[in-house]
Amino acid sequence: MDKNFTPAQVEEKIYDFWEKNGLFESHVNKGKKPFCIILPPPNANANLHLGHAMYVYEDVMIRYHRLLGDEVLWLPGADHAGFETQYVFEKNLQKDGKSRFDYDRETLFKMIWKFVMSNKGNMEKQLRRLGFALDWKKQRFTMDKAVVKIVHETFKKLYEKDLVYRAVRLVNYCTFCGTAFSDLEVVHKEKVSPLYYMKYGPFVLATTRPETKFGDTGLAVNPKDKRYQKWIGKEIEAEGLLGKFRIKVVGDDSVDPKFGTGVVKVTPAHDFTDFETGKRHNLPLKQVIGYDGKLNHLTGPYQGLYVNQARKKIVEDLKAKGLLDKIDEGYQNRVGTCYKCGRTIEPLPLEQWYVKVKPLADKAKEAVEKGDIKIYPKRFKKILLWWLNNFRDWNISRQVVWGIRIPAYYCRSKAKSQKSKEWFVSVDRPEKCQICGGQDFEQDTDTFDTWFSSGQWPFATLQTNSKELFDYFYPTSVMETGYDILPWWVARMIMLGIFSTGKVPFKNVFLHGIVRDKNGKKMSKSKGNVINPIEMIDKYGADAFRASLMFGVKEGADLSLSDERVVGMRNFANKIWNIGRFLEISQKSKFKSQNNKPKVKIINDLGKEFELEQKKYKKYMDSYQFSKALGSVYEFLWHRYADYYLEQLKEEVLNGKIEVLDSLKKVYFENLRLLHPFMPFLTETIWQVFHGKDSSILAV
Repeated sequence: MDKNFTPAQVEEKIYDFWEKNGLFESHVNKGKKPFCIILPPPNANANLHLGHAMYVYEDVMIRYHRLLGDEVLWLPGADHAGFETQYVFEKNLQKDGKSRFDYDRETLFKMIWKFVMSNKGNMEKQLRRLGFALDWKKQRFTMDKAVVKIVHETFKKLYEKDLVYRAVRLVNYCTFCGTAFSDLEVVHKEKVSPLYYMKYGPFVLATTRPETKFGDTGLAVNPKDKRYQKWIGKEIEAEGLLGKFRIKVVGDDSVDPKFGTGVVKVTPAHDFTDFETGKRHNLPLKQVIGYDGKLNHLTGPYQGLYVNQARKKIVEDLKAKGLLDKIDEGYQNRVGTCYKCGRTIEPLPLEQWYVKVKPLADKAKEAVEKGDIKIYPKRFKKILLWWLNNFRDWNISRQVVWGIRIPAYYCRSKAKSQKSKEWFVSVDRPEKCQICGGQDFEQDTDTFDTWFSSGQWPFATLQTNSKELFDYFYPTSVMETGYDILPWWVARMIMLGIFSTGKVPFKNVFLHGIVRDKNGKKMSKSKGNVINPIEMIDKYGADAFRASLMFGVKEGADLSLSDERVVGMRNFANKIWNIGRFLEISQKSKFKSQNNKPKVKIINDLGKEFELEQKKYKKYMDSYQFSKALGSVYEFLWHRYADYYLEQLKEEVLNGKIEVLDSLKKVYFENLRLLHPFMPFLTETIWQVFHGKDSSILAV
């Protein structure tokens, strides 16, 4: 063995050895216990970030169960990441002075496909750099034809069971990104906004959005508010920027009498609360802001202005006409923003496909409560159940080209005669219209929310490999991911998995925390505190980096990562290497039989202490306390084995006592097996030094 362990010299060779020898491949073996994890699919187009490095938890479980002798499958894949990928692609187009509007749908789709395929290999290479024991022969992509067909079949089945419907509702719309989002994808930020008090006939009312006044179709007061009871049900006349108009006053319990003056304007087309108020009182929907973020033809001279421009001009004109009573500059409110571009979300009316969530969520909730799915750490079980109790119907339509197009079609003939669309769903493109029997039909231009397709990932990946593989490995053993996407993804996988297969998609859920910088702050490019996992591997080696993500970290807790943490694990790796080097050098010495045994007690104590370590390790690993398992090996090898037992027995080893060396080697090799899931390159390299270049610690 060389004087120092140099990761860069061995990592690629060792990984190639594992792959060429099929050590990551899995098979249907009825004589073995199956253990399966489906890799949460990273974006096919993007490089790995620190969140993806947390897959190390999955690799630890996979390698541990392989060493136990289980039949193990870790199935890799990639997500097309519809909106995310199109957003990145459009930024590249902007650099060339182009936009998505310069291309027809088919051309744009092909361009993005080529862009994704040219980058997909980067992510796969990076997964290999981290040492992940993935069965690459079984990998899947969410845009594979077979996977797309399953997604279509699920949608059709939901449609036939009346669990998918189409409706015009207000959606969270980003006018910059050009698509709607589900409630979960909206980031609400606390802001201090001006509160404008406008004169409205006999009333003065407060609003943060004077630009939507052209879409007001009612005024509302609380029915218990004695100040305004006499006005409920009546129409009032008011002076506006476009002339006089009449508007109805309604009584609604949603109105807070303490907000402003207790009178609020109702704009059903541009506010979620107002939309519900409008439905209760049959108020019309009047859209005055377009999907381009500009005021439309119903706003007179303000047509064509963006919202912020219009707000400024409208306030000036209200002042000029004496219709602005006052402005309160210190109003605190929560504003919905796009999670990607950060711009303010516009609530806009749009016809979309919705999943009726409650029937699906109720079955998912039952499975969690019965223990068919166990959650680790346990504290997240309550959070999951809260979400399953509080989900709203899920908007799955996205106005982007890149993605799985919704397999819904409408009859154009009927649409012409009835002035409304009549829809049908078909898994494959139909040869004729299922409504009129003719050829005049058109497919919905929207694509599925990416979470809809990735919500089917556990069963879709296995089913598209083979029925035998699905029957053997499903339900999968563990779903491991970050706690931050518990409602976005985990809950939806449970709902869709049970619906599509009749079984839970996984038996256990393990949730890890978020990786933060050394000061505990969230990483972002704007802060300049982003850590590149590949750069850390280049500096310190994959094993040190992997172990630093787990060592001393409470399960499910956030991790503050620093170079110092990784250096600490690199020092541990060097300690393991130096122990092995001492044993290797010692076994080359001339050995002589040990007739007298003055150190028998110490050798026996070593054996007993190791047995306790093994039991403790297994207990921790089986209860998803991986940090404690790693900590126990660290403590034993460094502070007991090296600092105490090796020091006590070193002289006898140097004197050539075979029995002593054999005892030390046996315990050392067994500890390499315990450490292997956490530090695979180091342990495999040392194992081959003692057992030959064709041997593997995984094959034992």
